[in-house]
Amino acid sequence: MRTVRVLANYYQHFDADLSLEVPTENFGGWKKDWIEISLDHTAVVVMHAWQFGPPERYPGLYRCIEWIPRAQEICRTVFPRLLAAVRASPLPLFHVVSGNYYKDLPGYQRAVALAGPEPPPLPRIDKDPVWEQLQRFREHNVCPGSHNIPDCGEGHRTVTFPPEATPLDHEGVAENGHQLFALCREKGVNHLVYAGFAINWCLLFAGGGMADMSSRGFICSAFRQATTAVENKETARRQLNKESELWRVSVAFGFVFDVDDFIAALQAAS
Repeated sequence: MRTVRVLANYYQHFDADLSLEVPTENFGGWKKDWIEISLDHTAVVVMHAWQFGPPERYPGLYRCIEWIPRAQEICRTVFPRLLAAVRASPLPLFHVVSGNYYKDLPGYQRAVALAGPEPPPLPRIDKDPVWEQLQRFREHNVCPGSHNIPDCGEGHRTVTFPPEATPLDHEGVAENGHQLFALCREKGVNHLVYAGFAINWCLLFAGGGMADMSSRGFICSAFRQATTAVENKETARRQLNKESELWRVSVAFGFVFDVDDFIAALQAAS
């Protein structure tokens, strides 16, 4: 088995000291060390890298999906060198998608053929008028807001790949964990390193994301510089939600890699 040494970030989530006013402040916190990853069993996943229409066309979309400009900057400045290094390496590059803009891609059609029939959906609880009323309240008052609903709906219907993250014909394209699992099984992959948007939303909760794939036995890691998070009024200036989610990745799922360290390791192995 071919391996390569790479610097990885991990969070030392111990030891709390009960003699302190805040026992958790004795945790080791973020540390960095060399680890080995397998070139034969690791893949990079670009998840939900989307190109939306311009803010002049869909202002309501940008008013509530506040992370779009950060994602666009990452696509422009980080993705080209990261994906070029992955494509020049032995690692497979997979894409996790959502919507209808990818159905004719050979990588998606191959994933569908490999995966076979979709498993039956989970049973869903019955709705009632109060349920509907509560959901309408949330839609109008929590997110996206009444005046933003039309732009959000139309903006998501016209989404496509950004030019920096368009799949090549031979790269697997999956719209759920069932298909991503099939792509991984074909290549013998058991460690997924995620880039994409957003780390505390789709990369965690959506089909093919970390919670889904971790439940199937995968180590799930992430690139610090190749993702952003959904932030709020209180966290956006310092991107605290992103920092919290990187901690979660380290403690619950895998490792956090700096893009430059990962690229250097792949180049050293070539």
